[in-house]
Amino acid sequence: MAMIMGSSRLLQIPFRRCRLPCASAGKSRGCGRAPDSKVRLCHAASPSAADISAFLPEASSFPRVKSFADLLDFALSDPDQFWGTLAKERLEWDQPFHRVQDCDFSRGSIAWFPGGQLNVSVNCLDRHASHSPNRVALIWERDEPGTELRITYRELLETTCRLANTLKRYGVQKGDRVAIYLPVSPIGIAAMLACARIGAVHTVVFAGFSSQALSGRIFDSECKIIITCNQGVRGGRVIELKRVVDEAIKTCPTVKHVFVAQRTENKVPMSNIDIPLEEAMEKEEPVCDPESMDSEDLLFLLYTSGSTGKPKGLVHTQAGYLLYTSLTHKYVFDYQEGDIHGCMADIGWVTGHSYVVYGPLCNGGTTVLFESTPIYPNPGKHIKDYHQKNIFHTLISTPYDWWYTEGKCMGT
Repeated sequence: MAMIMGSSRLLQIPFRRCRLPCASAGKSRGCGRAPDSKVRLCHAASPSAADISAFLPEASSFPRVKSFADLLDFALSDPDQFWGTLAKERLEWDQPFHRVQDCDFSRGSIAWFPGGQLNVSVNCLDRHASHSPNRVALIWERDEPGTELRITYRELLETTCRLANTLKRYGVQKGDRVAIYLPVSPIGIAAMLACARIGAVHTVVFAGFSSQALSGRIFDSECKIIITCNQGVRGGRVIELKRVVDEAIKTCPTVKHVFVAQRTENKVPMSNIDIPLEEAMEKEEPVCDPESMDSEDLLFLLYTSGSTGKPKGLVHTQAGYLLYTSLTHKYVFDYQEGDIHGCMADIGWVTGHSYVVYGPLCNGGTTVLFESTPIYPNPGKHIKDYHQKNIFHTLISTPYDWWYTEGKCMGT
């Protein structure tokens, strides 16, 4: 059984040291470029039709597209064919969509790919696990220096299905809200994908927010379930996540169960609604039939930080969001098969949703989960580690406005 809970008993197993894709980084000093590193040429530097098709294979079906300028003009002049073709080719559908868009900004009505049905977790897991089951999906850079855990697509799919079956056993149905209050970890990713698999709506709350902030989001979204862990570990410090949840749910009558994973060996108080997550998942099968979702069904709710007033819950739906994140991951970051993508944002932010989870996994990539802080145990450690591991793209969201790519450190 492939279990990736992040529990202390599991993390005692030897870490697998599998070879990284493209792992041939030269030595460098500081943030300088490695002597043998190569910067990829910008696609736009080569304007031939062959290069256009290599850049965007679907472009071969677009009339009179011979250059990147032609491609831009075509996308603007015929957006339905442009986006419709990409959606058909890039996503796996249960039912084809009837039309590409039905958008009227004057009425505030926006709909993409109406009539279409799919499942986001299938697009992120099943189709990759079927032909590349041993490809590494997640590299978990744990807070403890020098430790990591690698999760294949097969393992992530099995764990997601076990968690999805656990949620169903405890009454979670399509449309129900599930709060996720977890650090950046494999179980956090599996929780998001498990919700997507059964049609539940997840709302991830940054695992550094107070009990009051957590309570407000749970209350507003009417969550039935909370998924958390006994404690978090960040920057060498232990964070009492379960204690925060216990305080938060005192004013949240909709909460029926709290699933508690084990990140540390320390015991925490458990009430009659608390369920040890690992134990519950061990009883479930590693297969779960995916729910077919309409393209405009809710995928997740994500709340604003509240720095300018009461937090506002923003809705993201299924197909349009998934296509956008996969394309921006592919083309904004120039993702190529075999690259390792590192987005250091927390999964509690939309950057983490899009470029830690849904974009990279939809593209079958390897994505880094960063549990710690950029300055622990020292400011230079992670830059050095990423250079040695040949991580091609590292995006760090506010307040850490810098990134590391192909042996070169850049930032503001």
